[in-house]
Amino acid sequence: MKYEQEFEKYLAKEKGASRSTASAYIGDLREFCRFMEERGKTGETAGNADVAAFLRKLKEEGRSGATVNRKLASVRSYYAFLRADGKSSEDPTAGLKAPKQQRKDIEFLSVDEVNKLLETPGDDAKGIRDKALLEMMYATGMKASEIAAVNTGDINLRIGFVSCSGESGKARIIPLGKPARRAIQTYLDAGRPELLGKGKDCGALFLNYMGDRMTRQGIWKLLRFYGEKAGIRKDMNPLILRNSFAAHMIQNGADLKSLQELLGHEDITATKVFLSLSKNRIMDVYDKAFPRA
Repeated sequence: MKYEQEFEKYLAKEKGASRSTASAYIGDLREFCRFMEERGKTGETAGNADVAAFLRKLKEEGRSGATVNRKLASVRSYYAFLRADGKSSEDPTAGLKAPKQQRKDIEFLSVDEVNKLLETPGDDAKGIRDKALLEMMYATGMKASEIAAVNTGDINLRIGFVSCSGESGKARIIPLGKPARRAIQTYLDAGRPELLGKGKDCGALFLNYMGDRMTRQGIWKLLRFYGEKAGIRKDMNPLILRNSFAAHMIQNGADLKSLQELLGHEDITATKVFLSLSKNRIMDVYDKAFPRA
């Protein structure tokens, strides 16, 4: 790819893309350019038929709709960059449509399941930490990676908020409810000092048994452990409490724009998937309450 470094800078500066997102786009573009080389062309000289052939190849290889969509978005972004930088006036992706994706049901916990999960941790230092962590995940909808990155200085328990830096590097302020604030305060008073011991304080809010910052993988294991212990028969993946937060917010009347800001979605389309949960709730209420439903 001729303008790889310039394109990477464009993604970061103009699109606000995180390093991981930019890396994924670059990987997609390299794959596209290899395909073009096989056709005796370069990424910069591709035509509409070339891009369409690339998409067909991906489908024939059995790539998922989501993967094909992302690769098309990467190619589109590259040609948008070339036009913006005056390197080309062509858009070989014009008129090409991404394949429709099969919508997967959003997995989330019921309020009763959340309560069971939050009541499961014990009273020792680790249990106090885990209670605070689970309460915070559910109260904020933060990702496991975001929770792991929180420092003690990012928390304000008096006012009740946490400052969260997402993948894009943009910080967002998320309120903390009273149960989460109480659990975090208990952890700061009793659990964290014991986990830290006499070691050097790294500043992380959540520490492992070595006194170091907890990892995303450690949080995943913790979720699975307590999900099984609470008898929850669902896939306790890292997003399940985030999905539960969003689902319960929507079901209780939260507006889409506010939820988008809380979740840190750059595109509101990502937030709209939770609207179906609100519609399902309306149908449930109708079926139960309307005499001629």
